[in-house]
Amino acid sequence: MPCVGDWLNSPLSIVQGIFAQNVPNSDWEKKVTEYFKEKLKENNATNWVPSLNDVPVHYLKPNSLVKFRCMVQDMFDPEFYMGVYETVDPNTNARVLHFGKYRDVAECGPQQEIDLNSSQTVTLERQTFYCVPVPGESAWVKEISFLTELVLCCGFLNPQFHAYISASQARVSPSTSYTPSRHKRSYEEDEDMDLHPSKQKEQHMGNSCYGGGDIHGCVEPKRLETEASAGHHVISLNCSPPLDLNFPLPGEKGPACLVKVYESWESFKVNDVLEVFGVLSVDPVLSIVNSEERDSSTLDPMECMDTAEEQRVHSPPASLVPRIHVILAQKLQHINPLLPACLNEEESKTCEFVSNFMSELSPVRAELLGFLTHALLGDSLAAEYLILHLISTVYARRDVLPLGKFAVNLSGCPRNSAFTEHLYRIIQQLVPASYHLRMSIESMNHSRFIPRKDYTANRLLSGLLQLASNTSLVIDETQLEQGQLDTAGVHNVTALGNLITWQKVDYDFNYHRMEFPCNINVLITSEGRSLLPSDCQVHLQPQIIPPNMEEYMSSLLTAVLPSVLNKFRIYLSLLRLLDYSISDEVTKAVEEDFVEMRKNDPESITADDLHKMLLVARFLSLSAGQTTLSRERWLRAKQLEALRKARLQQQKCVNGNEL
Repeated sequence: MPCVGDWLNSPLSIVQGIFAQNVPNSDWEKKVTEYFKEKLKENNATNWVPSLNDVPVHYLKPNSLVKFRCMVQDMFDPEFYMGVYETVDPNTNARVLHFGKYRDVAECGPQQEIDLNSSQTVTLERQTFYCVPVPGESAWVKEISFLTELVLCCGFLNPQFHAYISASQARVSPSTSYTPSRHKRSYEEDEDMDLHPSKQKEQHMGNSCYGGGDIHGCVEPKRLETEASAGHHVISLNCSPPLDLNFPLPGEKGPACLVKVYESWESFKVNDVLEVFGVLSVDPVLSIVNSEERDSSTLDPMECMDTAEEQRVHSPPASLVPRIHVILAQKLQHINPLLPACLNEEESKTCEFVSNFMSELSPVRAELLGFLTHALLGDSLAAEYLILHLISTVYARRDVLPLGKFAVNLSGCPRNSAFTEHLYRIIQQLVPASYHLRMSIESMNHSRFIPRKDYTANRLLSGLLQLASNTSLVIDETQLEQGQLDTAGVHNVTALGNLITWQKVDYDFNYHRMEFPCNINVLITSEGRSLLPSDCQVHLQPQIIPPNMEEYMSSLLTAVLPSVLNKFRIYLSLLRLLDYSISDEVTKAVEEDFVEMRKNDPESITADDLHKMLLVARFLSLSAGQTTLSRERWLRAKQLEALRKARLQQQKCVNGNEL
C-alpha cells in the first residue's frame, strides 16, 4: 500500500500504477480522482498538502501534490494534449503506453521514441485558467491557514507521517529529496534565466520530450539535484521586459499559476474562488521549448497564429508562474480558515461547530457592537449599521436587481485625522478580504478600474474592480478635492456607481462590454453626502474626539484578545451563509404596519423605505442568529431607521442643506 509520502511526494507514480492496472479501460481517470478524493478525506489530510499560498514555489518538490487557494483571473483557450501516447524502442521494437494527463512534458524511458503515428494515441482537451491569490486577502487569513496546517501536521500521530514531515520539511525548508538553490537568486534573475534558457539547455535538454512537439529522441528523465550554476547569476543585457503577473490590486504578493483543468471546467467562471489540489509542474524544459518557439524565425506564419506577446503571456517562465495540473477542485463559499471550508444551508443546521457557536452568539454580538462603537468614536447607532453592512450579501437576483446588497455611506467622517485609514485597518482585521480605495482626481483619472481585453496578448487585463465575492470595498471620499475628471475618470466613477447599484462590472472587450455580476460590500466614508449612490446613509456623531487618532485606534486592536477577535471573524462570515425567510403571518403584519405608517405620514414613507426597513430587519434578525423575521426584530428595525432619519434631518437643519 502506498504510504502518505507516496501520494503527496509522487502523485504521478500513483497515477502510473492506476493507469497500468486499468489500460485500455478508460475508467482509469475516474479511479485516479476517486483515489485522491478518498485520501484527502482521511484525518484532515487536506492540511498535509503544501500550499502555494504559504510556501514559495522553489521550496516545493516538482511533480508533488500541492494546493492553491486562488481566484480565476482569466480563462485561456482550451488546449490539446496527448492523453495517451505510445513509445517504441527502435532496437527491440518494444512498445509501452504512457499517460499524458497531469503533465506538461511527455516522458519516455531510455532509448525510446514517441510514436506519433500510433493507433493507441489519444488526443484530449484541457482548459487553462490563469489564477491569482484572492485579491485583498487579509494577512490573518494567510497566518491562520498556515498555522492550522502546521499544528495539524505536527500533531498527527502516524509515525509514517512524522517521517514524511522530517524528510520533506515542506513548510520550513526545501525538500531533502530535491534541493534547489534557486532560492538564493532573486525573482528578476529567475525571469532572466527562464526567458534566456540557453544557459540551462545543456543541463536540461534530452531529459524529457515536450508533449506537443515533434521530438523523437528521448533519454531517461532524471531530476537534477540542483539547478544552481555559475550562469544563473548572469543577467542578460537583452532581457525581455518584466512579466506582468496581472494582479487586480496594486502591491499584491504571492504566486500566479496556470491551472490546468481536465474535468467539469464549464462549472467554473472568471472571478470564482477555488481551492485546487494538483500536480506542481515547474519543469525548466517548458521555458526552453517556449523560448525556442518565440525565437524561431523558421516557423511558417500560417502555422503559428499566436503573436510573440501572446506566447510570452500564455507560456510564462515556470519559476515565476508555475503550472498546477488539477486532480480535484472545488469552489469556495468563503475563505475564512476559522470556518469549515464548505458549509451549505443544510450542513449549517446540523454542523456541531455551527450549533456550538450559535449558542454563544448573543455575547459575541454584544462584544462586537461595543468594539465597533469605540472604533466609530462612541457612535453606537453607526456601529449597529456597520454590523448589518458587514454581514450583508447578495442572496438572489430578481431580473437585474440584486437582492441583499447593503452599501452604506458613513457621512460626517473627520477629514484631516486619517479616520478612514484607521477604520479600514480595523475592518481588515475582521473580514477575510478587503480593499481601501482612496478617491482622488489622480486615482480616478489614472487607475484602471474595469478589466479590459488585450487582443494582442489574448488575455484579460485586470482592474481594481475585479474582486472576489464578499470582498469589503472601503471607498474614502474624505481626501477628494476639486479638479477635472477626464474621460477615464468619468468611466471609473460610472463603474463604481454600477457596482454599488447593480452589483455588476461591465468588462471592456473593446467592441462591446460584457456584464460580470459581483457581490461586493461597499462602505463609503465622506464628509457630506457621498457623490456615489448608496443603500443607506448614516451620519456619524462622534462622542469621543481622541487627541491622537492613530494611538486611539491602535489601542483598540491591541486591547482585543486574539480569541475574541477570532469570534468576531467567525460571526461575520458565518451569518452571511445562513438562510432566511419571512412567514406568511409576519408578512401580513408587516404589510398592515406599512399601510398604517402611510396613513399617518404619506409624504415621508415610500416603497423604498419599506424595502430598506425589510433589509435592516433581515440583517438584524441574522445578526441575532434568527433565520426568520419576528415581530420584535421588525419593531427594532423601524426604531433604528427612525433614529437614522432623525439624525439626518437634524444635520440638514444645522447645515441648511441636504446631506
